[in-house]
Amino acid sequence: MLALNPDEMSPRDNYKFLIGSIIPRPVAFVTTKAEDGTLNAAPFSYFNIVSATPPMISVSVQRQNGVQKDTARNASFSKQFVVHICDEENVEKVNATAASLRPNESEIERVGLTPVVSTVVDVPGVREAKIRMECVLEHALALGGSTPSCDLLIGRIVQYHVEESLYEGGRVNPHGLNPVARLAGNDYVTLGNIFTIARPK
Repeated sequence: MLALNPDEMSPRDNYKFLIGSIIPRPVAFVTTKAEDGTLNAAPFSYFNIVSATPPMISVSVQRQNGVQKDTARNASFSKQFVVHICDEENVEKVNATAASLRPNESEIERVGLTPVVSTVVDVPGVREAKIRMECVLEHALALGGSTPSCDLLIGRIVQYHVEESLYEGGRVNPHGLNPVARLAGNDYVTLGNIFTIARPK
């Protein structure tokens, strides 16, 4: 087996190894509100569950040349954000929001998604998502040494929204949700086969 030392690899090679190995990665589509009220949005695949009690999720927002992206800056300012689960029906528009815009330009308006008022937080969500989670910022951690390379946002979920047809008996129907996940490069993957293995007692 080939042994690789990450300290001897370039940042680009580490990036390519990680995104090619840790797959598939769920896609969080995150909306935030800027200080001037602009509704910003962007997708992130460094995303997962942190805790169920209380319900918390994490989103890692990579910096560009040490500079915070709008999502991290806005979430740190307002202490709120909304996470949507990306699915096959909205993935094209979600992907389009990754284009670089000025902070006062709304990706939501640009790609034609529909803002919807949230129940608890002041940040609107997106109507087209089958699941969205209103979050308050629990922690924002700048990681990566003296020159941070990312902002790890920990959000505590204060409200779930789920398409009614997907939710039955306390469970989400994965086929109805039809989520997509990231691979490396420009590649995505759909849910695929589901199989069951019982956990040992």
